[in-house]
Amino acid sequence: MIDDHEQRYRAVQSRDARFDGVFFTAVKTTGIYCRPSCPATTPKSQNVVFYATAAAAHEAGFRACRRCRPDTTPGSPEWDVRADAVGRAMRMIRDGVVEREGVEGLSTRLGYSQRHVNRMLTEELGAGPLALARSGRAQTARVLIETTSLAMADIAFAAGFSSIRQFNDSIQQIYARTPSEMRGKRGATPTGRVKLRLALRQPFHREGLLGFLAMRSITGVERVSGDTYARVMNLPHGVGVAALTLHAEHVDCELELEDLRDTAVAVARCRRLLDLDADPVAIDEVLSADLVLAPLIAAAPGLRLPSQVDGFEVAVRAIVGQQVSVAGARTILGRFAVAYGRPVQLELAVMHGLTHAFATPEALAEAGPTALSMPRSRARALIGVAQAVADGKIDLDPGADREQLRADLIALPGIGPWTADYIGMRALADPDIMLETDLIIRRVLAAYGLNSDDTERWRPWRSYAAMHLWRASADL
Repeated sequence: MIDDHEQRYRAVQSRDARFDGVFFTAVKTTGIYCRPSCPATTPKSQNVVFYATAAAAHEAGFRACRRCRPDTTPGSPEWDVRADAVGRAMRMIRDGVVEREGVEGLSTRLGYSQRHVNRMLTEELGAGPLALARSGRAQTARVLIETTSLAMADIAFAAGFSSIRQFNDSIQQIYARTPSEMRGKRGATPTGRVKLRLALRQPFHREGLLGFLAMRSITGVERVSGDTYARVMNLPHGVGVAALTLHAEHVDCELELEDLRDTAVAVARCRRLLDLDADPVAIDEVLSADLVLAPLIAAAPGLRLPSQVDGFEVAVRAIVGQQVSVAGARTILGRFAVAYGRPVQLELAVMHGLTHAFATPEALAEAGPTALSMPRSRARALIGVAQAVADGKIDLDPGADREQLRADLIALPGIGPWTADYIGMRALADPDIMLETDLIIRRVLAAYGLNSDDTERWRPWRSYAAMHLWRASADL
């Protein structure tokens, strides 16, 4: 994260797209803010001021550039890496906590007072939680305005605005256009489905991502066909379906949601699942400096760390997969989806052969150990985790405290270090976990003459190193 004015200005002069979303460039003479890679004429250094977030630029009175559309850039990779309160807050805001629970709910989850949370975010990011959330609502509204035929009033409330006036004022302030002007004469999608393009940072190793997801896909819940990954999601206001087509430079995303209020949350979770906000250049630079990893990085530049759209689902995967093969785990998980999940008949689900949402914590918590068709000890561990999540004793949301979650999981019967670390790696997208007890990783490390102490030099990207080692196991 560069914070020096001259360093940032040099990035703007070179139109370096790697910094898109990392900071924003506001031009005092025009009142417009841009992404660093904006193709417009570079302004003079004395006319430029930089902001950490788009929301901070909005609060300072700047409006989004219509040419480079800075609100559509990938998010800053810093928020996913950082484990401090600000990083956790940003992850929760992107997941819609402020819209659902207000600033009070965000503060409670962080363990601080509302005043301290507001001060902490304002000092570091230039905007408080309400302004940061409003920026996200405006982006959601823009997507719905431009891609659907919904009435403006429906869009306002679907995006999370509390009134039509607030919606109109925010759109006018941020985009310098009215909602009607933004829709213009373009033909809107005739259905209630939402289509949008998800930006990402290059390089992007989509083959590795699709292969990982395909190998672990749960029948009826998710499916990989060609370059498209489709799945059903449990969302705050209902069920949704996402179809994600991975291209070299972007991801096409089609959503069908029971409740359009889940649009922003669904997009954020799809981005997190595919790790689209990662900085692959920075990650590969650190890992390729190691002589052992260098050829693996060269073979798969931009390899991502697949995360999740449902933290509880990852926990179930980890417990079920403790002592069975990946194929065996898929079979068991598919049975859970049918027995304890919710049937889905949305049009997009039918198109992709999807039938069920995955089981909720509440549904599995009510199951008996003998009903789960698995060893009694693992069944009890699974029911224990489900009960803890349903009761709010275990937090598997993206803004959870990583160290606290690991401690809470290991304290539960039947949960060991491998299970807790795998959940942390994928449920919380922790970038720095090395699964030292994983049999495949231990075998690959031994083949390269390495031990767990040698992996310390891969910090803070050991989770990505683990992904490369898993890939390398196929060649041993």
